[in-house]
Parts: sequence; structure tokens; C-alpha cells
Amino acid sequence: MRCINYLINTQSIFICGQKNTEKISMSTTGKVIRCKAAIVWKPGGSFSIEEVEVAPPKAKEVRIKMVATALCGTEMKMLKDKNLQHQHYPIIMGHEGAGIVESVGEGVSTVKAGDKVIALFLPQCGECTSCLNSADNFCIKLKQAETHLMSDGTSRFTCKGKPVYHFGNTSTFSEYTVMDESSVAKIDAAAPLEKVFLVSCGFSTGYGGAINTAKVTPGSTCAVFGLGGVGLSVIMGCKAAGATRIIAVDINKDKFEKAKEVGATECINPQDYEKPIQEVLFDLTGDGVDFSFEVIGNPETVAAALASCRESHGVCVIIGLIIGVQLNISGHLFFSGRSLKGSVYGGWKGRDGASKLVSDYMAKKINLDALITHSLNLDKINEAVELMKTGKCVRCVLLL
Repeated sequence: MRCINYLINTQSIFICGQKNTEKISMSTTGKVIRCKAAIVWKPGGSFSIEEVEVAPPKAKEVRIKMVATALCGTEMKMLKDKNLQHQHYPIIMGHEGAGIVESVGEGVSTVKAGDKVIALFLPQCGECTSCLNSADNFCIKLKQAETHLMSDGTSRFTCKGKPVYHFGNTSTFSEYTVMDESSVAKIDAAAPLEKVFLVSCGFSTGYGGAINTAKVTPGSTCAVFGLGGVGLSVIMGCKAAGATRIIAVDINKDKFEKAKEVGATECINPQDYEKPIQEVLFDLTGDGVDFSFEVIGNPETVAAALASCRESHGVCVIIGLIIGVQLNISGHLFFSGRSLKGSVYGGWKGRDGASKLVSDYMAKKINLDALITHSLNLDKINEAVELMKTGKCVRCVLLL
């Protein structure tokens, strides 16, 4: 284990990691910071480790020393699809991470230098209609991510004299990053950042999709399509909610052992059957599953997941990211009483949910450790991409 002594202005904080001791002095308030970041320069490109300049935070902004981050399915899709016209380049990706506040801009009141924080792609401004609605979490500031810039329309990153775009309100693939205060959640000072960073996206999205969005009931039967980190987190949520049968579905059998480890009662590969997977699930259960979850982002899989639900009251939740395509679903699937739902960040309000889940981890109510299978430094991020492609890597924590 490594213990890193981060000197944030006048404060000293020790956190655990996995390398030799290093000491970082940060008399950097109000100054531009030069550091390393992983940049993608063009659609379909790989990551390039570059020196970037990170400007100080402006009003209501926070600059963070990132400690731990990881590739999520979203980044993997961005890298794979060369035709994503809505993306901007060059860009610093990354939306799942945790770090320590280095400095804050004018008007920031909820965090201070030295605080441990979770980075959030889903903000919680506390003022918009969604934030003020107890049943809603879709903060209006989430739309800021679509511009790939800060709220004033400019970037805080520069590389080789050119501005670099932000990503997901966070840009965690940089040793330092700047976020809006509403995208930063203060957490327990004792929390291990190289573990709890998972509540930034993957775990919260899957676990909450089962607990909050689907509202899985005790004794129910569930089917989970897609066994990446988010899909495994859905399984954990179904188990915590009291589901007695959790069927994991994936075409990669290498994922089955981990799925059973976190709570799946059985695993099936659609390629092993001649029938459509929804018919297989009806055969296995007699009348379909009570809850199904699409955690891949494939329109055809969404249709199959919905069709696998019980006709009278089955609930299907879309968790996988579906970009630029239309769903083609037969209307007769809804005639009997099935329902189809979307979910963002597992239904948690950004800042409140992240703080709660970290507290639950510290109280040993949830287990994040099983989702971390590999660990590398940020400069090995392209190796992490290849690990993710194998299907044997759930999450590779990237240490900064």
C-alpha cells in the first residue's frame, strides 16, 4: 500500500493507494497548474498522455486533484464509434472518479480545500425544478455537459496552446480538473478514494437502477442483460432488494463467475439457444420475469428485455447508454401491462446519493471491492482499454 501525503494549501491529508510514498506541495491557489492528462485528439483515436494547463476555478467552481478514476462503458463507446458527430475534440474524457479539493472559486460554500470529494456527471444544483422534486434527479445542469465547456462557455484546459474540451461535467482523466460546485460531493474524510470512486457512476447507476428505478420487490425474479460493472451492480441491487431469482444474461461466459459471486442465481448465454432469449426466459420462469434490466445500450436487447417481462406487470429498465438510434418495439408488448423505464445515475440525486453511498460503504452496508479487478497508473490507460475489451476486467482503477 502507499500512503500519499497531499498538502492542500495549509492542510495535510493522507490517503491510501498502491505505490511508493510521494509528497505533493500545493501552493497553487489562483495559479495555472501544469499536469498530465489523457487526451483523445480525434474521433476513434486512442488516449495520448500530454502535459496540459489547468486554469484556476472561477466563481462557483472547484479545482480537484484527482486520485482515482476508471473507464466506464460510456468512454468505451466513445472510443469505438468514429461517427459520433456530437462530440468535440480534443477532449479529456472520464466521468467516474474521486479526489481532493485543491482550491475553490468565489462563492463556493459546500466544499473547501482539503475535502475528499466524488466527481459527478449528474449535478445537483439544488435550485431547479428537478432538484426541488423529491422524485426527480435530472438536474437541469446536466445539459451543460452537452457543450463540453464550463458554464461560461469556455474551457479550463489548454494543451499545446489550444483549448481542450471537457467531458461529462467532470473530465477525470487529468491529474487536476475543474468542475462546477454542483458536480462535487463531499464525502467522509476516512473513505478510501481508490474504492469509493465507483459511486461516481458505475455502482450507483446499476445498484440504484434496481433499488430506486425498478423498485425490485422481495421474492421477485429478475433478468440482467449485460454483465459489465454496471450490470453487476444491478445484480447487487436486486439481491439487496430481496429478489430470490436473478438471471444474468451475457454472450461472454467469462463474466459468469463474477456475476454469481455478487448475487446471480444463474447465468445464461443467448448464443447457446436457438430460440430468442425472451422465449428462453419464459421457458425458465413459466411466465416471464418480474423485472428486467438492459445494461448494454443495444436497441435489440432493449426489445428482448422488455419482451422477457411478465405480461401483467413486468418492469423493464433501460440503463445502458443508447446513442443516436431509435427503438423499434412492438406496441402489443404494452397492451397487457408491461412498463418500460429509463434511469440516470440510478435515480439518486447526485450529491446526496454519492455521499449516502460512500457512508454506506464505510458502514459495510455495500461492497464495492468486488467490482475492482485491475489497477494501473493513468499513463497506462490504453492498456486499461484493452483489458476492458476482453470482458475479464470489470473496473480497472486508474491511479493519478
